[in-house]
Amino acid sequence: MDFAGAFSAANLGFLMDGFYLTLIVAFVSIILSFVIGVIVGVIRYAEVPVLSPVMFFLVELIRNLPLLLIIFFVRFALPEVGIKMGLTTAAIAALTIFEAAMIAEIVRGGLTAVDKGQIEAARSSGLSSFQTLWHIVLPQGLRHMVPPLVSQFISLLKDTSLATIVALPELMHNAKIVMGQKESFTIPVLMMVAVLYFAVNYLLSLVSRRLEHKTA
Repeated sequence: MDFAGAFSAANLGFLMDGFYLTLIVAFVSIILSFVIGVIVGVIRYAEVPVLSPVMFFLVELIRNLPLLLIIFFVRFALPEVGIKMGLTTAAIAALTIFEAAMIAEIVRGGLTAVDKGQIEAARSSGLSSFQTLWHIVLPQGLRHMVPPLVSQFISLLKDTSLATIVALPELMHNAKIVMGQKESFTIPVLMMVAVLYFAVNYLLSLVSRRLEHKTA
């Protein structure tokens, strides 16, 4: 194991460039998938005519496909019909599509878990359906959503490594290049990659615990 060679200034800089791109892709995908997932989840919960069945079909379709297939579809199939994206944009789009479907189910489940009696009480007090959803259902549903949402965000960060298959220069892609320089670099580089992933995901876990305590 050649730690000194593996962690030369050039190699470290190269690995950190990949880690930075991993964080950017994960952060943007988390924001977009959360926004889209909440909207889709609320539509499914509200049972909007026409829209809800369509959302149900799309969510179930995407949830039952492997993420790798979606990455390939966005990267290689969409350009065939005139939709061309850069490598980073394609990775973000694929992750967003997949994770939004997962988050939509989390949101729908969290909203469904709210006590029906409170919804009926809100409606009988004169609140509209939208006001009941905004002031009663969403705040309480959030308590049920926090742990699975954070778990999904952690999964998303780890799933960015799949984009190495389409040559996105994220952490795992750059790690493979460094490891290819010398066989003795393999263990040190993989150890560093593991530490970087663990550090970010553990931080997300701590945030999740604090949010759980605050919403309890």
